[in-house]
Amino acid sequence: MPFWEYTDRNAGFNALFNDAMAEDSGMMNLVVGDCCGAVFRGVESLVDVGGGTGTFARIIVAAFPGIRCKVLELPQVIGRLASGRNSSGKLEFVEGDMFQCVPSAGAVLLRMILHDWKDEECVKILKKCKDAISSKGEGGKVIIIDIVMDEKKEVDHELVQTKLNFDMVMMFMLNGKERTEKEWERLFLEAGFQRYKITHLFGFRSLIEVFP
Repeated sequence: MPFWEYTDRNAGFNALFNDAMAEDSGMMNLVVGDCCGAVFRGVESLVDVGGGTGTFARIIVAAFPGIRCKVLELPQVIGRLASGRNSSGKLEFVEGDMFQCVPSAGAVLLRMILHDWKDEECVKILKKCKDAISSKGEGGKVIIIDIVMDEKKEVDHELVQTKLNFDMVMMFMLNGKERTEKEWERLFLEAGFQRYKITHLFGFRSLIEVFP
């Protein structure tokens, strides 16, 4: 049974998976701090695609009060939440499917999402994200937090091994993969984007800004 189908059918595992992702999101306060805070400055509206229970979205809203954030998630995830909006009104949960439609926003965030999927599925997701930022008429951008494979340039053997391990896990569990910069570039071009910028984060993650 495919992984995502299993999570849909097994409420207990679904809850465990989302709790684990929330714990990982808690580390992302480093991203909105000294590391890459400038990436979010000037953004007025943002959609966190597949943002789970909203842990990272709450970090963003707290760090940047001017940002209104929507978390796009499946109904079974949002159904576990006590409320679809936070007390400040700056955070909202929206039920939906990223393969069908992404709400319009100045920026769209994909955090550890695309490595779950095959290339053709990634292109579909990216095209929906491009539609979302283009509909605002402000240019916009897609912000991707994911792994960039570059074992030939890496000097940290343990870091290389961690990335390769993730690649194996994605392949066997989800039929996905980790990608090199060239592989990322091909996806962006096929989805209709013009340019991108990669910034290395802590550990094995990188942040990629993609522009139409």
